[in-house]
Amino acid sequence: MNSLTLPDSRTFQGLPPSPPLVSFIGVGKRFGELQAVSDFNLDIREGESIAILGSSGCGKSTLLRLLVGLDREFDGRIEVAGQPVAGIGGERGIVFQEHRLFPWLTVQQNVGLGLVNEDLTQAERFRRVEEFIHLVGLDGFQRAYPHQLSGGMAQRVAIARGLVASPRILLLDEPFGALDALTRQQMQEELLAIRARAGITSLLVTHDVEEAIFLADRVVVLAPRPGRIKRIVEIDLPHLRDRAGYDFHQLRGELLFELTGDGDYRAPPPRLEDLPLASLAY
Repeated sequence: MNSLTLPDSRTFQGLPPSPPLVSFIGVGKRFGELQAVSDFNLDIREGESIAILGSSGCGKSTLLRLLVGLDREFDGRIEVAGQPVAGIGGERGIVFQEHRLFPWLTVQQNVGLGLVNEDLTQAERFRRVEEFIHLVGLDGFQRAYPHQLSGGMAQRVAIARGLVASPRILLLDEPFGALDALTRQQMQEELLAIRARAGITSLLVTHDVEEAIFLADRVVVLAPRPGRIKRIVEIDLPHLRDRAGYDFHQLRGELLFELTGDGDYRAPPPRLEDLPLASLAY
């Protein structure tokens, strides 16, 4: 399978470590009597792709809302580029599970909504919108309306809207959860290509183990109620990742075990097709 070069701060291992782009420091969130998130600590480096993995109700989307700035009442501290998050900011773009496009607006107009807080001339606004429509592969659909698009195309419009203001980090709240299985896999591959072209840091929340392995450099496994870090797993596999390969299969079993199991994890035995030919001689 062909390799794909993605932005990743691990490329610069010979240089002194740079300050994290995003820091969660002792973050907690309570809804009435319910402690949704407790003592969450995580640094995200520039160029990384992080996946937060957990079951429904474990606090994944809550953490994303706090980072976006949609909810300012929480314990602890969240910083972006060393500055505390004090509300919605242009350095953070977001894509939701539903595309949330306005049905009465065209693709071009929906993408342009991502620039409403930007002080741009009309010509510059038009150029930026066209640039990101091209980036997500929707040239020729500028004047189409959402009802004329497939589910995958509509999500591409949502991604373009999230990127058009050139944020430093793209936040993805289960962005492909509403798509069928085949389209979901295609869109995961599209997202990798878009990340490579845009050179952007990303934070994905998902309950899909394979999606987390396929897209992320590190997977943060959350334990539920309250949401807290159970384990962080480095995904040291090249892109594009072989979903049918032994290493991918082993990571899948390990992460599923972290979500559901008890005791010590044991890796599955390698399949015959994954073994070197020399090891099969007898």
